[in-house]
Amino acid sequence: MYKAAKYYYYPGWHEPGTTLEAMVNKKAFEALAADLQSIVLNACKVVNQDMLAEYTARNNAALHTLVNTHKVDLRALPDDVLNKLRALSDEVVAEVAARDKASKRVFDSFRKFRDQAKKWHDISELAYMKARS
Repeated sequence: MYKAAKYYYYPGWHEPGTTLEAMVNKKAFEALAADLQSIVLNACKVVNQDMLAEYTARNNAALHTLVNTHKVDLRALPDDVLNKLRALSDEVVAEVAARDKASKRVFDSFRKFRDQAKKWHDISELAYMKARS
């Protein structure tokens, strides 16, 4: 019987990580007293942080199970593939951003944040992980 090979390619190039979102009716939110608005905002922050911590804690165990129990072959996406994916993604997102002012404003804000966050992570988390490996 033929047994199909199983592969897990990394990194997840399409997103930096999972986040949650909460949608609240703006008029209803603004009608709340300031203390209740604060409770809603902080509850959203806490849930997102808890989810990220759990995601980080559980993913290594899940990866261990995939590799050791299910014999999944762990492979890094080649640099040329990642570069092509980045170029195509940037092209598509730029096309969408060019369609209207709101999309452009969101894209420009995202890109500015991503670029400054990367500079920080290069000397913080990334540098730490390299130093500890």
